[in-house]
Amino acid sequence: MDITLEKASDTNASLKITLTPADYKPEVDKKLKDYGRKVQLKGFRPGHVPASLVQKMYGKSIMVDEINAMLSKTVSQYIRENKLQVVGDPVPDRELAEAIDWDSQTDFAFSYTLGLASEFEIDFADLPSVTQYEIQAGDAEVESTITDLRQRFHTHGHGEDVIDGDTIYGELKQVNASEGSDAFTAKTAFPMNQMADDAKAQFVGTKKGDVVTFVLEQAFPDEKARATATGVKKEEAADLTGEFTFEVDDITRNEPAELNQEFFDKVLGAGAVENEEQLRTKVAEIVRSNYTREANQLLRLDIEKTLLDNTPILLPDEFLKNWLLETNEGKFTPEQIEEQYDDFTKSVKLQLIKNKIADQADIKVEYDEVLAVTRDMVREQFGFMGGENEEMNQTIDRIARNYLMDEKNNGQNYSSTFNRVYDDKVTEYAKTQLTIVTQEVTVDEFKGLVENR
Repeated sequence: MDITLEKASDTNASLKITLTPADYKPEVDKKLKDYGRKVQLKGFRPGHVPASLVQKMYGKSIMVDEINAMLSKTVSQYIRENKLQVVGDPVPDRELAEAIDWDSQTDFAFSYTLGLASEFEIDFADLPSVTQYEIQAGDAEVESTITDLRQRFHTHGHGEDVIDGDTIYGELKQVNASEGSDAFTAKTAFPMNQMADDAKAQFVGTKKGDVVTFVLEQAFPDEKARATATGVKKEEAADLTGEFTFEVDDITRNEPAELNQEFFDKVLGAGAVENEEQLRTKVAEIVRSNYTREANQLLRLDIEKTLLDNTPILLPDEFLKNWLLETNEGKFTPEQIEEQYDDFTKSVKLQLIKNKIADQADIKVEYDEVLAVTRDMVREQFGFMGGENEEMNQTIDRIARNYLMDEKNNGQNYSSTFNRVYDDKVTEYAKTQLTIVTQEVTVDEFKGLVENR
């Protein structure tokens, strides 16, 4: 076998492979013998079909299959052993392949067009610093969070007169019922937040004992809200229209929870804090921790951008565009590929950079690491607890293994989890090599940074 790499440029090359009988014939002969032992042909006992007949019947197809398998293995092995930065797939020279006479030829020549990325190096010492943002919770964020918590853990109170947001209880009466039917009446509750804005003025300011006359479908144009207000089914509420009266019997409203020990315990757990000052300190910590994941994700994006912006890599653009068009035949037009090409090349370059870093740092991902991440995902998804419960741990392990080995999606679950672990390890290594500058920002400043990304 003769293999030659001919580089036309930094980004384009041809891989030429020449095969002689010595390369493929031993394996072809071995498979012909296996066929001879197994083939069943009328007039011959099993295993006694003449070799010449087996050769005539199956020799050509076996040789073609063996050579194709050998080519695929050889191309992949050559690329791997010579550490070629191949992008896209090797494209066979179809004209050369179609010109082969499989009946008479014994020597075969094949050629593959390769798209290559130009050579590049990653020197972390030459890269600029990357900013890691630490979110500081100011008074406004703490106050807003506590206000929300007080509303969430509200208590019920009674009002003297109606304000927006109240729930008013009383008797609802239909003024003009249809002829031959009884007037609708009901003891019910009106949630003011479900009432149309332009109808609220009739009720705001009323007191117990006051009677309001109004048009029901104007106050509650939404039939679902009208059903809630009248206490009937939605389909029945659609028929309730016209003037009604409502006599106010009671007014209730949600009162923000008081800043007392009962509230502290409900929010943070029994005995976690004992006064408002401690509550504010704890809430500030919670606000900061809630943004930790977002801050880490922004740091990852900034690290990737720094690597991309400072690592010049040339790609075989025409080769890749043609390859994308062929690979996605019928799915995309040349115009669509052109439109999305920049995003595609960023993804390709970033993966090349990550692979280079992993190679330099000898970063590898083992199955046990992938399994451990999957176990954590199962615990989080199903709310399982770890610890000393062996039966539960075995259940988690079984679910995780089944997820990774699911054959229905051709191993995609394992591949996607593997890639996530791989990316995480490369990113964590990059953090140790880059200069990371910490900068404190407010919540609003951080939100602005995220929006700009």
